[in-house]
Amino acid sequence: MMDIRAILRARLDAAVGSDQVLTDPADMAPFLSDWRGRYHGQATAVVRPGSTDQVAAVVRACADLAVPIVPQGGNTGQCGGATPDARGNAIVLSLVRLNRVRAVDPANATLTVEAGVPLAMVQQAAADAGLMFPLSLAAEGSCTIGGNLSTNAGGHAVLRFGNTRELVLGIEVVLADGRIWDGLRGLRKDNTGYDLKQLFIGAEGTLGIVTAAVLKLYPAPKARATALAALPDVTAAVRLLFAMRQALGDRITGFELMSALAVELSRRHHPALPDPCPGNPWYVLLQVDDNADDSPIVGELERTLQAALESGIVQDATIAQSGEQARSLWALRENIAEAQRRDGPNIKHDISLPVSVIPGFLDEARAALTAALPGVRFVTFGHLGDGNLHYNLAAPEGIAPSAFLENTARANRIVHDLVARHGGSISAEHGIGQQKCDDLVRYKSAVELELMHAVKAALDPSGLFNPGKIFTTGA
Repeated sequence: MMDIRAILRARLDAAVGSDQVLTDPADMAPFLSDWRGRYHGQATAVVRPGSTDQVAAVVRACADLAVPIVPQGGNTGQCGGATPDARGNAIVLSLVRLNRVRAVDPANATLTVEAGVPLAMVQQAAADAGLMFPLSLAAEGSCTIGGNLSTNAGGHAVLRFGNTRELVLGIEVVLADGRIWDGLRGLRKDNTGYDLKQLFIGAEGTLGIVTAAVLKLYPAPKARATALAALPDVTAAVRLLFAMRQALGDRITGFELMSALAVELSRRHHPALPDPCPGNPWYVLLQVDDNADDSPIVGELERTLQAALESGIVQDATIAQSGEQARSLWALRENIAEAQRRDGPNIKHDISLPVSVIPGFLDEARAALTAALPGVRFVTFGHLGDGNLHYNLAAPEGIAPSAFLENTARANRIVHDLVARHGGSISAEHGIGQQKCDDLVRYKSAVELELMHAVKAALDPSGLFNPGKIFTTGA
């Protein structure tokens, strides 16, 4: 009698072809660790379907044999959400071969793509149609749109366009029993009951496997201006955001906060990057876009920054004079995470707060963490315009980063307790994954957790989809 593994292998081979079922340890290795190198797991196989029907066949095989499934896109996540656990009883379902642009509808301003299409390719497909897909983040060359939906990714343009869930009109999902829900509707108004797609966006593959999506497109900007402003403190940054909104309205696309240490790290590991306003404690990188012909946006930005300089909100500022200069300024921001990775492990927090309370939170957190962890260094950056901070803690000078990580639980408790006290969230755009399961239980209300478990039980009653992610329990 064949054992379960042999039966599973036969079913998987039949579903996707034997060359797309990886079992050799060397072939599987890239799929079993996360981008940061913090999480490592094992798997029975890595399976790479090439169509939605093949995904459904794989899911049916795993459902019949009670085999857990860990969906994976570009494997660029920050919380271990796409990494299997150490038991080795799951398969990793890589969706990178679902990489087709299915339809472009310029008149409806929509784009239908499969889950494995890299975000940069989605952006290019929109540009080729004379439009724009506004989701933008540092990993856009390697992350996939399925992963973006899975974590409800944020990025640099949330201030103007919203998170991923606000950029999606319809999705296609493979359910836990292998059925396919075709919800690929390009409708901006559809009041026929529950908005089911929102259950799966941000669910980190725990409720179903998103295989395709209909995305909203927008007019491409005809004018763009990028500037870097130096500020004395974060209160000034909040004041600058208010002034910019008053003067420029929704033409502000990005408003990124960076501490001096974050900028210094970015330049240390990428020495070709510019240093246009040296010697300041805080920086804001901002971008404004306009769709009007003969837009006055550059002049308006100059006048607004000049007024901020004269009032003392801003200490120094520079406006990019070319596309190349703008890209260099953005590279300062986008290379911070990679610079931190090269510098050594650190304690990361992806938090969100009401913009108005961020200065007070930072003061309280600095005082509490400095008392608990003398010499700790604060690498603070993020999307101030929408209240999302990447509040990262680096080891004191002379302390090995690996030894500093022993303080992770203590630091997390201090930061997350303060976040909760200020009405914030412990996860703004990276998800829960396996990193924050215990924190979710601590900071979510009993009612919220009960509702979440009820949804999970209804859509994945056997607990086979991405076990151990969001919830600590699983197959």
